[in-house]
Amino acid sequence: MSESTLTELQRNKIAIIGAGPTGLGAAFRLTELGLSNFTVFEASDHAGGLASSFRDEAGFTWDIGGHVQFSHYKYFDTLMNRLLGDEWLFHERESWVWICDRFVPYPFQNNIHSLPEEEKRKCLRGLIQLKKNGAPPPANFGEWIRASFGDGIAQLFLLPYNFKVWAYPPEELSYTWVGERVASVDLERVVFNMLDNRADVAWGPNNQFQFPLRGGTGEIWRRLAALLPAGSLQFGKKLVGVDTAQKRLRFLDGSAEPYDTLISTMPLDTLIGRSDLEALKPAAETLKFSTVHVVGVGLRGSPPPHLKTKCWMYFPEATSPFYRATVFSNYSPNNVPDISRHWSLMMEVSESPSKPVDRERLIDSVVDGLVATGLISNKSEVCSTWHYIAGHGYPTPFLSRDKVVNPLFTALEERDIFSRGRFGAWKYEVSNQDHSLMQGVELINRLAFSTPEMTLNHPAIVNGAKQ
Repeated sequence: MSESTLTELQRNKIAIIGAGPTGLGAAFRLTELGLSNFTVFEASDHAGGLASSFRDEAGFTWDIGGHVQFSHYKYFDTLMNRLLGDEWLFHERESWVWICDRFVPYPFQNNIHSLPEEEKRKCLRGLIQLKKNGAPPPANFGEWIRASFGDGIAQLFLLPYNFKVWAYPPEELSYTWVGERVASVDLERVVFNMLDNRADVAWGPNNQFQFPLRGGTGEIWRRLAALLPAGSLQFGKKLVGVDTAQKRLRFLDGSAEPYDTLISTMPLDTLIGRSDLEALKPAAETLKFSTVHVVGVGLRGSPPPHLKTKCWMYFPEATSPFYRATVFSNYSPNNVPDISRHWSLMMEVSESPSKPVDRERLIDSVVDGLVATGLISNKSEVCSTWHYIAGHGYPTPFLSRDKVVNPLFTALEERDIFSRGRFGAWKYEVSNQDHSLMQGVELINRLAFSTPEMTLNHPAIVNGAKQ
């Protein structure tokens, strides 16, 4: 498709697949431009995608993982304020790493003074040796970890944790996605933290975040969906086929819809697999991703003293199956039926061909892990459990990702198909809620005004100064 002017875009029938942040962002931007020649097709019965929220039978609210709301964009900030106004709760991030039978403040590499003496010395020795000897240019994420943090921190925390979260060996991942997501290490800072015994916790773009007062993260996207023109969002429309020659979509309910421009936010491999683009399917099948199991545990009583102010915690060790636990009742008192009588924990467990999961006993193993790591004292506290499987959970930044994905983008755009979003673009470095919404917004701006898509094409820039 040639770069379209706004006038040309007005003449097109635009189909948007998926009512998650990206699809809603594209649709909302079209309405801002005064256009109504679009339809959003959503397979489920609600908006939100991977940013949806659910209420279980016991009255606990759950997200699909530990979402927190922070932003790299003024546009996104303005929209969030419009959607929820004064219905935001604001939090100082308090995140920790459970390791060596203790909580170490995050970022771990800035707080190794909290470790037992032997592990502290190993980490510091690795940093000193790295400072003295340097390291060769890394070829993968595993080598990047060692070259950036030394063998001590790598072996104790970063290598086991990253296998646990990605569900693939770090040596099979690239490191181009890292950017702001991993704190760099400053040896002088680490040493002075040790001498002063000072907790160093302020690093990172999400050291302050906001969360909806009611309804979980999904409330944001339900409200954005409500701003779209009547009839422009259709639920229960699972896409099963894309005829790119005839520009026609087929849905599970037997209906079909023509399009001139197709914006897809479904996973890139799924889109191509359901299309007639046979030549692209072998490449699409090589895309790697991990599945995420989200396990919510509703609890009687109140959080123990050591959890009363914590937000989330990382778990690199084998004492638990989960890589992260969130004290979800601390995000909003309305995430539980009665904050005077209940609290809640939400855990995430990754799965891939390289890291299988026993699904039948997953909830039991998670609860066992809560006891083993001291998050709860015994199983009798549990009054509710909830399990959600995000089949596509993390878009894995595998070593040949860009060599695979970029030609697929080109081939699709030649057919007026634009794949965007967390799994549509397959770029983990720009897959947060703000990034995802802006991928939709910026695509519409490109099609209407020929402006560049900064989020898709320049992640390092958008993850720097606020756009």
